[in-house]
Amino acid sequence: MTKQTNKNGHARDKKNQRVFIVSWIISLIIVVIGVVNSEGFGYGANLALTFIQEHFSWFYLLAMFLFVLFCLCIAFSRYGNIKLGKEDDKPEYRTVTWFAMLFCAGMGVGLVFWGIAEPLSHYVSPTAGIESMSPEAASFSIRSCFMHWGVHPWAAYAVIGLGLAYSKFRKDRPGLLSSLFVPILGEKRTKGWIGNIIDIFAVIVTIAGIAASLGMGCLQISSGLHHLFGTPNNSSFWLIIIVVVCVIYLASSIGGLDKGMKTLSNFNLGMSGLLILLAFCVGPSIKILGIFTEGMGDYISHFITDSLSLNTFGDGSWISNWRIFYWAWWIAWAPFVGIFIARISKGRTIKEFIIGVIIVPSIASIVWFSVFGGVALNVADQFSIEQLVQLVAYPETALFIIFDHYPIGKIISIIALIVLAIFFVTSADAATFVLSMLTSEGNEHPPVYKKIIWGILQAAIAYVLILSGGVKALQTASIAASLPFIFIMIIACIGIIKDLTKEKD
Repeated sequence: MTKQTNKNGHARDKKNQRVFIVSWIISLIIVVIGVVNSEGFGYGANLALTFIQEHFSWFYLLAMFLFVLFCLCIAFSRYGNIKLGKEDDKPEYRTVTWFAMLFCAGMGVGLVFWGIAEPLSHYVSPTAGIESMSPEAASFSIRSCFMHWGVHPWAAYAVIGLGLAYSKFRKDRPGLLSSLFVPILGEKRTKGWIGNIIDIFAVIVTIAGIAASLGMGCLQISSGLHHLFGTPNNSSFWLIIIVVVCVIYLASSIGGLDKGMKTLSNFNLGMSGLLILLAFCVGPSIKILGIFTEGMGDYISHFITDSLSLNTFGDGSWISNWRIFYWAWWIAWAPFVGIFIARISKGRTIKEFIIGVIIVPSIASIVWFSVFGGVALNVADQFSIEQLVQLVAYPETALFIIFDHYPIGKIISIIALIVLAIFFVTSADAATFVLSMLTSEGNEHPPVYKKIIWGILQAAIAYVLILSGGVKALQTASIAASLPFIFIMIIACIGIIKDLTKEKD
């Protein structure tokens, strides 16, 4: 980065601090409310989520399905060869590194957290009409995991990522969520209070979502260490974990994407591959291959039905509690992950971007749940129904308990802890960068002091909410906030089409 870039970035940063100051204050207010009145905060968040599930489930299903169609249509249209940047721009990162970075930012912690627990959950409590713990429940479980972690969430990320990458690198607009509105509202309006509100909203949703995930990740690391080595599993130990992780991701973030995030992502891609390989080898390997093959068939053949199914004339509670919850969660994460993906995707074509962001990570997620779902379901009959219910009630410990039933299970659990910790770091690193960028008028090289402020704040929020029992409430609140964000994503799709149409006319 040149001195001129530094000066310009610093000038931009001083010019408009509204987004930074207002979003920081709102974040603190939300935390104070969550701590002082955690029960009331949780009640309000659950009330909002219940309202969404009862009245807008259809809207979430339609929107997520349309995002998938939109991305695929754009990728294989006449616009597919347009470059996200100038014609002579080359990708900043090798394809493997690019994939590792977007995968670590987009889903890492969740895969480790839910890789064992979710297949067991659907096996024990499937949707209405399927007998619990039956072969049909096992097949339904795998298909549901593929659906929740496959194409749909990555399409939501891709909508934001594509719009921002095109806007930033092709049109030279600021790297802000509000820039997606320029084709609709014009540049003047998006630089005023309307744009500020959009960017502040993106910051609040991001900080809430990442803090909730960091809280869950901390609890799983603590539970895993306690289960394997007998370490304490209390508030003091949680603080140690949070502080250590915070120091690591701050050092990585300050070092920049080309050093910290890039190095950690590449390393963790290798460690994740080792984890899957070991789990596959000690697990029911032939059954896992069958699960992958049959699960892919079920996933593809039921794709449209499952994408739009509400069970309107029956018991739709499973769909509300799982599918709608997941769709809202992925949409809530879309601003953070989408902005980060956009930042690392300069120089790629639209087709390359969409295939890389949607298809490749979806296959990786499907492989992950084939292996860990197979490992979990293979030993499910060794537990009573009461024990399985207990397992899925505490998903942070499910992985370690299940691997106790396999050879070298302790070694695999230790590797899983390492992978989880690095996913923890990379997600927080990416969030720190995105929050700093959003509150620095889209500066690709945000000032270090903002990285430190946001990095410490998200760690502090996570820890305080763990203590107050408010992690789940904050997660629920961020999911409830996803409803207005759907409209932002729809407008982003319209803006992308308007921009592309003008370019090709």
